[in-house]
Amino acid sequence: MRILALAWEFPPRIIGGISRHVAELYPEVVKRGHEVHLITVAVENEPLEAIINGIHVHRVPVEKNHDFFEWVVQMNCNMLKFARDFLTARKFLDQQSIDIIHAHDWLVEETAIALTTEFQIPLVATIHATEYGRCNGIHNDTQRYIHQREIRLTQAAKRVIVCSEYMRGELQRALDCPAIKTDVVYNGLSIERWQNIIDAHQLEFDRLALREQYAKPEEAIIYYVGRITFEKGIYVLLNAMPKVIAAMNDQVRLVIIGTGDAYSILLQRQAWDLGIYHKVLFTGFMADADFWKFQTIANCAVFPSLYEPFGIVALESFAAKIPLVVSNTGGLSEVVRHRVTGCVTQVNDANSLAEGIIEILRNQEYAQTLVNNAQSELRERFAWDRLAAQTEEVFLKVLEH
Repeated sequence: MRILALAWEFPPRIIGGISRHVAELYPEVVKRGHEVHLITVAVENEPLEAIINGIHVHRVPVEKNHDFFEWVVQMNCNMLKFARDFLTARKFLDQQSIDIIHAHDWLVEETAIALTTEFQIPLVATIHATEYGRCNGIHNDTQRYIHQREIRLTQAAKRVIVCSEYMRGELQRALDCPAIKTDVVYNGLSIERWQNIIDAHQLEFDRLALREQYAKPEEAIIYYVGRITFEKGIYVLLNAMPKVIAAMNDQVRLVIIGTGDAYSILLQRQAWDLGIYHKVLFTGFMADADFWKFQTIANCAVFPSLYEPFGIVALESFAAKIPLVVSNTGGLSEVVRHRVTGCVTQVNDANSLAEGIIEILRNQEYAQTLVNNAQSELRERFAWDRLAAQTEEVFLKVLEH
């Protein structure tokens, strides 16, 4: 098959989870004998045309614009012009035509629909998250704008791919996208990224000195990593901390890693009001290499999300051999199996979250069992070669009808 993929982000341009998803899925699709052309946004100091891990990457320049929605319109105009020229040139040069268009999320909806209509190439859409889910409903014109684009994209697509059974249900509820039209293909963790995490953990460095930067020698370290936004439920974790601190006789420290300046200030105020400010460290952004080192001194990872279509951070915790506590929202409860690969707690419930953290910190043997099981799950359920084969099946399903 010859696949034309559309995505607004691709490394080194990383805004959310789409970038890594695209970068890790398509090399495995290429290994299965298919040709993948990816149209994405240009990045400074990166070539406009390149072959990266087998993917033919075409980067389209888009001028900066302070109005995000105007920028998205311009991005689609530029992508569409490039794609039209690209497809016309292939036809002129008597090259084999593109078989499938694969669009990632609403941001490329305009380009995807125009191409599938004009060139009669079947469209497959992957919906990574919905505006309805992120915002717990549609409440204003901005959300309505995105919501309508998501509906149009799923209606135009022959098949729709989502990352969890939860998301299949959400598309049915929020976008009126039939479950029979939707295929579930989990996200994964690439062998390369897994190996990078392992390699970082095997580096020789002064772990005691690193630990001293975050906690006292006797303190257990728990952490959250990710975007600092309301939907990630960090306020629930802060509310859980007094109970955790009391249960652990004050011997615990919470490290919050990630960016989100305005909301971070609110969370810092919350920690102060709870009387636990001295027990919480907000690090801001942390580069992968530094984060992987940090994981070697941590005792527990916590992801208390209110909304989470999948939760790749859970897979990275599996790879790093960190026991984890998550909320039972969205895809997280599919990724993490309670008392098998992690501790699954009630969403938006500080007491439940605290009990899960305490159980892991107090019972090292239990925590190690979870870690060992999680390593097996990574290989069996979340390897990209298997997920690429499932994606291939979706494409073939479209071409056979």
